[in-house]
Amino acid sequence: MVRHRLLRRELLGFAAAGLLAYAVDLALFLYLRGPAGLGPLTAKALSFVAGCTVAYAGNAHGTYRDTRVRGPRPYAMFFAVNLAGAAVQLLCLAVSHYGLGLTSQRADIVSGAVVGMALATGVRFWGTRTLVFRDAGRVRSWTG
Repeated sequence: MVRHRLLRRELLGFAAAGLLAYAVDLALFLYLRGPAGLGPLTAKALSFVAGCTVAYAGNAHGTYRDTRVRGPRPYAMFFAVNLAGAAVQLLCLAVSHYGLGLTSQRADIVSGAVVGMALATGVRFWGTRTLVFRDAGRVRSWTG
C-alpha cells in the first residue's frame, strides 16, 4: 500500500510539473510567434527550453525534492531526456503522416499530440526518475 501511495505521489507531482511546463511552453511560443514576431522554429526552440527549465525546477523542488540528483550536470541530463521525449512525439507524427499516409489534420493531432504525447510522457517519466533523480544513489523503487 505504501508503494502505491509513493507511486501516486510521484506521478501526480511529475504531471503537475509537466502541465505547468506545457503551459509555459505554449504561452511563450504563442507570444514569440505573435507579438514578438519570431519565426516558428526559433519561437519553438526558445519556448521548449523555457518549458524544460520550468519542468526541471518543478521536479527538482517538488516531486523529487527528497532525492539525490545524479551527476554533476543534472539539468543537461534532464534536457536530454526531454529531447528524447520530443523525438518520440515527432517519430509518431512522421510514421502516421508519411509512413501510414494518414495526412488529415485530425490524424496529425491524434498521432502527435495524443499518441505521441502519451509515449513521450512515459519516456520522460522513466528518464527523469532513473537518469536524473536518484534516492540514496539508487533508482527510486516503488515496485519492490
